[in-house]
Formats: sequence, C-alpha cells, structure tokens
Amino acid sequence: MGKIAGIRILLAAVLVMLLTACSTRHQVEIKPMEIKPIHITIDVNIRVEKALDDYFSDIDELEDEME
Repeated sequence: MGKIAGIRILLAAVLVMLLTACSTRHQVEIKPMEIKPIHITIDVNIRVEKALDDYFSDIDELEDEME
C-alpha cells in the first residue's frame, strides 16, 4: 500500500500544480485621460518683413522718379 499511496499523493500534487498553473487572473485599469491645452508660438517676422518691403518699395519708387 505504501507504493500506491505515494503514487496517489504524487498524482494529486501534479494535478494541483496543473490546475493552479492553468488559472490566470488579468486586471486592466482604465484611467481617465486628461486633455491639456496646446500652446503654439508663431513667428510673425514674415509679416513685418513684408510690411517693411512694401514701405521701402514706395521710397525706392520715389527715388527712381526723382532721378
């Protein structure tokens, strides 16, 4: 009986290990998203440069007319 009892204990242990190895637990946590404002800096040198070109083009035209 000793040998059969040892085999039963071994089989029970293997069965317990197999059953516990097959059980998994997954947990997914969903957190609310925070939307933050976006700050954009735009360089306005193009507008100033165009305005200056327009201003100086008037002066250049007057100089051409004077000559």
